[in-house]
Amino acid sequence: MKTLTVDLPGRAYDIHIERGVLARSGELCRSVLPRARRLAVVTDSTVGPLYGRKVLESLRAAGFDARLLTVPAGEESKSLDMLGQLYDGLTGMGLTRTDAVAALGGGVVGDLAGFAAATILRGVDFVQLPTTLLAQVDSSVGGKVAIDLPAGKNLAGAFWQPKLVLMDPAALGTLDDRTFSDGMAEVIKYGCIADAGFFSFLQTHPSRGEIMGEIESVLYTCCDIKRKVVLADERDTGVRMLLNFGHTLGHAYEKAGHYRTWTHGQAVAAGMVKVTELGERLGVSPAGLAAEIGVLLGCFGLPVAIGCSMDDYAAAIGLDKKGAGDDLSLILLDRMGHALAHKLPRAQLLDLLGEETR
Repeated sequence: MKTLTVDLPGRAYDIHIERGVLARSGELCRSVLPRARRLAVVTDSTVGPLYGRKVLESLRAAGFDARLLTVPAGEESKSLDMLGQLYDGLTGMGLTRTDAVAALGGGVVGDLAGFAAATILRGVDFVQLPTTLLAQVDSSVGGKVAIDLPAGKNLAGAFWQPKLVLMDPAALGTLDDRTFSDGMAEVIKYGCIADAGFFSFLQTHPSRGEIMGEIESVLYTCCDIKRKVVLADERDTGVRMLLNFGHTLGHAYEKAGHYRTWTHGQAVAAGMVKVTELGERLGVSPAGLAAEIGVLLGCFGLPVAIGCSMDDYAAAIGLDKKGAGDDLSLILLDRMGHALAHKLPRAQLLDLLGEETR
């Protein structure tokens, strides 16, 4: 087992990376939830049939009254309507302030279940059991939980740190190639913003098989980078913004596809290339960097460009949470492995994008 500790004062928790760890979820959850009697396991219609029984058996063996609450798979479940249904399920099973919620699945389940845990009964303990690559390297660590609103993605949310994160690399074997590649966009992002050596490592392992051969190391490296950023800036007011490299434009691509055409990872991949092209035009990023990133993304079947209207760009940029007033902190690379927040007026960014669409 590889273990990392997110040592936030009063809210420290461990990230355990181990093949087969889902079968040991009961004993590990009991170690951090000694008073909990009920444990609601929120999952989706894809993951539940694969791992629900295994997790429930382990939790029940550890003395939990564990029950499965299943939501439909897909981004549409990160909604106010589904949150309300989840509240009904949690109150219906008699959840109390000393009980807990576990998220078994990908980023959608983690965000939805985490937001429910943060707000039900003014907050109950929460455990992450991520089963997708994207969730394991990104969304399960750091405490950001949210649902989508009609106006945009992740606009209602909270910071609610888990008590424990259990990552089973074996679960990645059940992912289809598209979902695996979705997570690789975030893996590649870490190399771009924080570790040029890791980016070079990925360039020498340009396939799913080669990545899976080193998956424990890949997960550890990504989580360690995010852990350090979270410790430096838990509330996303400074350095944590750098984790959003590619996301400002990526959210526009997701919106353009009505959150169905493009996955989050696909949108972020194209967003990283486009924003680096803008960085080159602004004189911040070295020439050729966008192309280098695009080659690696292409190895995993990720898009390097997505068509987008100026209306969708304007909507996403107008709601970007990294902005203050009329200015936006656009995350750019000044070299491989190092990101910075480049402040510019939202109108200037739209003008730059408009020049490319004309």
